[in-house]
Amino acid sequence: MKGKILVTGGTGFIGSHTTVELQNAGYEVVIIDNLSNSNRDVLDGIEHITGIRPVFVEGDCANIDTLRQLFKENPGINGIIDFAASKAVGESVHKPILYYRNNLNILLNLLDLMPEFGVKGFVFSSSCTVYGEPDVNPITEDAPIKKATSPYGETKQVSEDIIHDVIASGSPIKAIILRYFNPIGAHPSGEIGELPNGVPQNLVPYLTQTAIGIRKELSIFGDDYPTPDGSCIRDFINIVDLAKAHVKALERMLDDKSDSNLEYFNIGTGEGLSVLQLLHAFESATGVKVPHRIVGRREGDIVKIWADPTKANTVLGWKAEVSIADTMRSAWNWQKKLRERGIM
Repeated sequence: MKGKILVTGGTGFIGSHTTVELQNAGYEVVIIDNLSNSNRDVLDGIEHITGIRPVFVEGDCANIDTLRQLFKENPGINGIIDFAASKAVGESVHKPILYYRNNLNILLNLLDLMPEFGVKGFVFSSSCTVYGEPDVNPITEDAPIKKATSPYGETKQVSEDIIHDVIASGSPIKAIILRYFNPIGAHPSGEIGELPNGVPQNLVPYLTQTAIGIRKELSIFGDDYPTPDGSCIRDFINIVDLAKAHVKALERMLDDKSDSNLEYFNIGTGEGLSVLQLLHAFESATGVKVPHRIVGRREGDIVKIWADPTKANTVLGWKAEVSIADTMRSAWNWQKKLRERGIM
């Protein structure tokens, strides 16, 4: 084994796919998750893909005593990838206290315990929302950090500041902050994918649930934005591609290849796609029509944003590879697998 890695929120959408890529790369993985937006059946999917069942601790990372006990019972953890956060933009507007309390307490607890248990590397799950409404697209890592358009985005900005200040204070850790654009799709095996508890807050699971008949119709939030078709533009990235970026980031720190103790990378495809274009891409790739209607704009949404991934491509040695058509087919395959398993 290359090392032991703690994946917080590891049964979630991004966490489960990253766990697969870590295990495939030879790392031992310990997952902690409170199952607030996932379920433990994901562990079966991870095991079916990799042949290895990761160590699983059901617990809340916002509780420092729970985390300390985890480190004591699983000695030798030398890296952390942090996915444990509330992450729905729209929900954060209506529940800001929940988002600030949860997301910031988790981060503070992890950073507090890393030196105590000799953990060397920290990969933080950040977001392109830290750039706010950009002046220019595509966005590089040097773009100005603007006022966030939602409490969710604000927690990511504050978290980045906290990480910066902790490392600047002389803490013996390294960190890489990955600013995601919009992860979508599912593992090509159909064993794991995005399955939020309750009504999906993200676009693609709501889209696939509508396509299969669980939801009546998909709402498109606004068609009057200053974009070619009036809907918001995003950089949609395949979930497996995104997961592989975390392995690259972790290896960079653990192999002492970082240029500094804190680095930032944009993780996206470099191409902007509107919400309506994504819908049409799904219909074209699967042959399935999706009932939808235009509704009013959603508070907190950015009009258009996509990445300049040059730094990730050249410095991190990572590149998005999976096409949008294959990504849409993987999402649909996952939704059909869920129906076969009686999950509606």
